[in-house]
Amino acid sequence: MSAVSSRLPVFPWDKLEPYKATAAAHPDGIVDLSVGTPVDPVPELIRAALAGAADSPGYPTVWGTPALRDALAGWVERRLGATGVAHTQVLPVVGSKELVASLPTQLGLGPGDRVAFPRLAYPTYEVGARLAGAEPVPYDETTELDPAGLKLLWLNSPSNPTGRVLDKDELRAAVAWARANGVLLVSDECYLELGWEADPVSVLHPEVCGGSFEGLVAVHSLSKRSNLAGYRSAFLAGDAAVLGELLKIRKHGGMMVPAPVQAATIAALGDDTHVAEQRERYARRRSRLRAALEGHGFRIEHSEASLYLWATRDEPCWDTVGALAELGILVAPGDFYGEAGARHVRVAFTATDERVAAAAARLSS
Repeated sequence: MSAVSSRLPVFPWDKLEPYKATAAAHPDGIVDLSVGTPVDPVPELIRAALAGAADSPGYPTVWGTPALRDALAGWVERRLGATGVAHTQVLPVVGSKELVASLPTQLGLGPGDRVAFPRLAYPTYEVGARLAGAEPVPYDETTELDPAGLKLLWLNSPSNPTGRVLDKDELRAAVAWARANGVLLVSDECYLELGWEADPVSVLHPEVCGGSFEGLVAVHSLSKRSNLAGYRSAFLAGDAAVLGELLKIRKHGGMMVPAPVQAATIAALGDDTHVAEQRERYARRRSRLRAALEGHGFRIEHSEASLYLWATRDEPCWDTVGALAELGILVAPGDFYGEAGARHVRVAFTATDERVAAAAARLSS
């Protein structure tokens, strides 16, 4: 039996363990700014919805309840600016990482097919291509790609790790290129509600897609906006033909969002107050960390959106990781996201106010 894992790179986070141990030895404890996991409480109205649906002994459906589909379609219209979104144009998924890793396989891609993603990118785009046996293709500009054999084009705006936001002109150009070359465009927009110095726009916005979802799918997650990483709540919106095919496949695979999580998702998407409150928390932490990093000699690049600061002091990223670990601060090395990040680190501002204050103090001393 051939091990599928042999197609994959070494799991990057394992390399960080020695530095984590160094940071944890700090007298005041570790400040972990590496992973970017939410640390603030799940809003009460979401927890109440989850608890209220706890008596769910039957199997949920892969497509979700009609109420969930209403909530998904309504949010896509209200927040992304799309119009006339039908139930066939939304699909709940069991967390966005599962979707990213499995999408090429679910699309039937394999040897001879190519999957493109940004040169600096979330590593799971490459993992998904490799799991399917397809060829991973990093790119700098979508319109400079060779379309031969290219079946799937990933966009990521706002970007993880850099926080870069693609404007409407850049998105329109990518959509036009993908459609002209018959390539499915999937846009990872999980940080769309976390714009700081830019207003991120979806590929499903009428001014980008021309009012048609043909050949387009957007990926959204509640992990960041609603502190629901532990709930594994995410969804797709876009081309009904593509989502319909995925629905058929996912039914066979039993890829069901649990019924209580479906209820919690409805509550989360129907409330904007908790999103605004969480944004305010992140904005304060971002401002404090940015000032401290710049005062410590770092240059911040892009970072106009998302939950990260893309920082450099023009040295190999692992030297930076090591130096910060000595201060008890753990960050992610930029080369986790591609060789183009070899002189940067990604600094998450998802720690508590107390831990962010501790990091700022250490950087300022």
